[in-house]
Formats: sequence, structure tokens, C-alpha cells
Amino acid sequence: MKIVVVGGTGLIGSQVVRRLAEQGHEATAVALSTGVDLLTGDGLDEALAGARAVVNLTNSPTFDEASVAFFRTSMDNLLAASRKAGVGHVVILSIVGVEQVPELDYYRAKVLQEDLLKGGGIPYSIVRATQFMEFADAVLSWTTDGGTVRLPRTPLQPIAAADVAAVVAEIAAGTPLDGTLNIAGPEVFPLDELGRVTVAAHGDGRQVVVDDTAGMFAVVKGEVLIAPEGARIAPTHYRDWLAS
Repeated sequence: MKIVVVGGTGLIGSQVVRRLAEQGHEATAVALSTGVDLLTGDGLDEALAGARAVVNLTNSPTFDEASVAFFRTSMDNLLAASRKAGVGHVVILSIVGVEQVPELDYYRAKVLQEDLLKGGGIPYSIVRATQFMEFADAVLSWTTDGGTVRLPRTPLQPIAAADVAAVVAEIAAGTPLDGTLNIAGPEVFPLDELGRVTVAAHGDGRQVVVDDTAGMFAVVKGEVLIAPEGARIAPTHYRDWLAS
């Protein structure tokens, strides 16, 4: 089966393409670097010709209000090209609890992306994942001041990108869910504790202090970003991932 992975050269996309190819599918990675532009539509018709399924893993270059326009335009173009090509399944990757954090522009943009897919007239699947383990260092860097990292106590349930890619590949090759699958890592950490585990593993000497006003996760209320009931729990533990 021909499956096109838009954003197929990125962290998740490259692993999805590899897994699908290993399963015997004709997996094609497309991106700006391959001449496909979701914002203009250039190259889309050619890329989707003959595809049975499309996975959209492209991401906005910014996390501010501009991300709303990015996801609106990119999804409109992708859905139009998918309908034209007769694609029978469109898959996107979203965020667990995304609709419960309207204070963040990027999260509102991802909700819009989900809504556009649901109303797009094509069988679909939405995979919602918790925060990637690979992004922990970036989260710490946002609130680092000298030798101090300030982090809120927001509960997170980090998941390894490889585990996300495995599920996305499985869903893409299967029957459309016409719904949402939530996936998460096996452990919940308050973000400040996750920070301490991370800096200890790196041995970089920074001190992590609690500051419930620091960083983008400060606006998150309660446990909305951890796995809801019925979520699929991935196998990789954070400390094992760090050690590897």
C-alpha cells in the first residue's frame, strides 16, 4: 500500500517512513526539501497520486498566533489534494489534552487542525501523544537563568518519539479510526522533578527550583496533559531512555 508521510523527514516522520517500509508498504517521505509545500500546495497533487493513506506530521515553524493560520492553510490544502487523489485515510499527530489548554496559541491551532480533519469528508485517525522525551532539554532551556532552572509542578507523562512513531505507523497502515487514540509514556512526573532527573543524568550542575509561573506549561491546569482513561501506554521509561 502506498502511504505518503508529509513531514516525513522529521523526528517522528523519518521513523514512521522506516517502519512502514519495513512492513512492506510503499512509504514515501515528502517535505519542503522534496519539493512539496503544504502552504502553497506546490507538489501536493503529484506526491499524493496513487496514495491509499496520508500521514500529516508537518509542524508550524512558530508556537504563537501565526500557528493558527499555518494549520488552517496546510490542512485545507492537504484535504483538498487528498480528496482529488482519492485518498482513503488521513492521519494526524496531535497532543493529549490539547483542547483543555486554550491559553496557548499553539494548542488552539492544533485543536483547529483536528476539527478541520474531522470535517474534511475523508476517513481519518487522530493520534494524540503526551510530551516527547526528546523535548525535555528544550523545555529546561526556556526557563534557565545561569545555573538555575525554574519549572512549574505541572504533571507530564513523557513518551519516547520511537514509541510514538510505532503507533502512528500502525494506525496509518490500518483501518481508519474515525476518532482519536491517546498514547502516553508509562510514568507521570511533575515537571520540576522531570527537570531534576534530566539535569542529574546530564551531570550539568544546574539547580531546579519550583516556579509555578515559569514557562509555557505554567498555564496548564491540573492533570490535563497526562493520559486519560483508555489511553495506550508505551513501554519506554524516561530514565531508561536517558541512559540509552
